[in-house]
Amino acid sequence: MININNELKEKILVLDGAMGTMLQEYNFSEEDFRGERFKDYPSSLKGNNDLLSLTQPKAIAEVHAKYFEAGADIVETNTFSGTTIAMADYNMEELVYELNFESARIAKEVADKFTKANPEKPRFVAGSIGPTNKTASLSPDVNRPEYRAITFDELRIAYKQQIEALIDGGVDVLLVETIFDTLNAKAALFAIEEVKEEREIDTPVMVSGTITDASGRTLSGQTVEAFLTSISHIPLLSVGFNCALGAEQLKPYLQRLSDITGFHTSAHPNAGLPNAFGEYDQTPNQMQALIKDYLQDGLINIIGGCCGTSPVHIKAIAEVAQNYKPRAIVIPA
Repeated sequence: MININNELKEKILVLDGAMGTMLQEYNFSEEDFRGERFKDYPSSLKGNNDLLSLTQPKAIAEVHAKYFEAGADIVETNTFSGTTIAMADYNMEELVYELNFESARIAKEVADKFTKANPEKPRFVAGSIGPTNKTASLSPDVNRPEYRAITFDELRIAYKQQIEALIDGGVDVLLVETIFDTLNAKAALFAIEEVKEEREIDTPVMVSGTITDASGRTLSGQTVEAFLTSISHIPLLSVGFNCALGAEQLKPYLQRLSDITGFHTSAHPNAGLPNAFGEYDQTPNQMQALIKDYLQDGLINIIGGCCGTSPVHIKAIAEVAQNYKPRAIVIPA
């Protein structure tokens, strides 16, 4: 079996770009989201991208293939909202296991096809575990600061169900990403450790937080250093940042992280900052130049793209990444 750790010793690995950006190009209607199986479903389903793994699996496989063709080494499963907590918005909690299993299976099938065609460049699948739409650290009600919409245990149980399905579907890595509340992430990591112990397996784990603005903190108020300390009790494949910021704005925080962590580092920034219409204007060449800065400074082991990025962005990133050695792992003092 090909070991992702061995690959990381040899080169910088390239992660895929945005799934949502690509799915928008299909212009799927409510009927497309429903498919035949859910045509009479009582809730509106448009916008439930995770569901497309069941109703439009060909499109999901196509997106994965486009990223692999662009040079990605790792693609993420279409499961960013794949918990009972997030799926409650669509009254689809019962489908969570199937959604995650099928998403992982589709991605793994495509990855295996590419690996078979070029064994010198093995391809991997990362099971995407999003933050959910609730936060365990903050109250959603300004008049009740003590109130919490969710508990740690509720999060742990929901994440565990997702994790089991992703592993059953064949993922190589678990990616806890877009972390705005580290307590949510700790529930996911706790659930991962539970599953690993129960199954006697050692699936690698990537963790990727989100710096929300120029304050350099996560939404729940942690600095880079505090975030790292909060999750470093678990042996991780990598730690890094994604979303919220473009490559330029993210660099100082990535630099701080790279200086102090003994884990591999990852980044998948947005294609710049959104414009007035919420769209991302940064071209692949512009993003490539900014990523080149990361590489020249030796900050990165895994690099990809988040919101607004497409296979063209990933191709530009992959082209420049192959010219640089991966970041040397530091042993923290």
